[in-house]
Amino acid sequence: MAGEPTSVRAQFREFFALSRDVLVLSIAMFAFSLGFQMTSRYLSEYMVALGASAFVVGLYGTVSNVISAVYPYPGGIISDRIGSRYALTLFGLLSAIGFGIWLVAPTAGALAIPLLFVGVVFAQAWKSFGLGATFAIVKQSVAPERLAEGFASTETVRRTAFLVGPLLAAGIFVLFGPADVGSMTDSAIVTAFGVILAVAVVFALLGTLAQHVLYDASGDDYGKSFAGVSQIVEDLRTLPAELRPLLVGDTLVRFANGMVYVFFVIVVTRFLGVGLSVNFPILGEIELSPQAYFGVLLGIEMAVALLTMVPVAKLAERIGLKPVVALGFAVYAVFPVLLITAPADAGVLALLFAFSGLRFAGLPAHKALIVGPAEQGTGGRVTGTYYLVRNVVVIPSAALGGALYGGVSLPGIGTVGSPPLAFGIATVIGLIGTGYFLVFGKEFEPAGR
Repeated sequence: MAGEPTSVRAQFREFFALSRDVLVLSIAMFAFSLGFQMTSRYLSEYMVALGASAFVVGLYGTVSNVISAVYPYPGGIISDRIGSRYALTLFGLLSAIGFGIWLVAPTAGALAIPLLFVGVVFAQAWKSFGLGATFAIVKQSVAPERLAEGFASTETVRRTAFLVGPLLAAGIFVLFGPADVGSMTDSAIVTAFGVILAVAVVFALLGTLAQHVLYDASGDDYGKSFAGVSQIVEDLRTLPAELRPLLVGDTLVRFANGMVYVFFVIVVTRFLGVGLSVNFPILGEIELSPQAYFGVLLGIEMAVALLTMVPVAKLAERIGLKPVVALGFAVYAVFPVLLITAPADAGVLALLFAFSGLRFAGLPAHKALIVGPAEQGTGGRVTGTYYLVRNVVVIPSAALGGALYGGVSLPGIGTVGSPPLAFGIATVIGLIGTGYFLVFGKEFEPAGR
């Protein structure tokens, strides 16, 4: 009835822009993000424990970049064609298979490392294939002027998993870790990570079931059928003009981050080797190995992201999307050089990862900038096209970062490269991308406003 105060629940739903389908999507996001963040952020450490070199770790990052580049476009086509419900169910099952392949890889002997590469082809399916579907669900479920809030709601739930997942992984590493703050043995890392992967498989299956049963597909938008390579060219040609400066800046920032992202865990656990001893009133003293402490650092990062994401999305409606997105880009850019030059001190690392959490504050506004100008029924395709361009350029970043991190032998010069060099170059490239967006990026209203 008009004039009656709304319930607390109604106010909560209104504030977070949560329709039923966005709520279901958020549940699935939580399940898959929990599994993927428990595993992917530690996979480089897993690979090194199984005998991989820095270059192989970087090569793995590049394969992951290939998947990130290739999957979103066909994923968007599939979701626009058959609907988000069946598309996301398929992608969820593939991800569960990928986690399973990673789990059994150590039993394959010399084939262990190759199996990790095979596993990522499946494990990244929901995250990358499903990218267009998740964007399309939010766009069709939320009013145009509230897109940033709608994405903030899904991102908040998803990033909660980013908080819980690494902390759960840290707890498992504590169970299998040494009695002091020293680093774990490689065999202990493999055993502990196997438990983490088993948990990831369970959550992937639960997320797949939840989204298939609870999602209401009656409101799905269906786009035109795929017309082949000519359609890709047409979609690239007709990409909204407002997206182009954003795309250039974003691509440079992501290339920089891609150079060193897979090495964050190795810097903490092996380059700096920072653990932590914590004395709890009831539990007593608990020793965190560097592997366990890295999970705590990721938890700190996500706690800051969760505290800032929705307020910043609200702020973006007042001051515009561009400054908020630029803030996230700037944090992405400077974090690598801050990390690699940090002292081996647990408190300093905690502050650095808290600062890193601010980069996620701009994500809802960033996603609103991407999908906002898309016509109805094309949200998946526009999103897929954007990420296709960005992620194709980013593909070689991790291999380049791996070569610079581990050092590459050049005729007549000798070995060139080191961790500080790789991380320093990454920051320079990231700052160039941030500056480009600040100069040429455009502020615009979401389509339909």
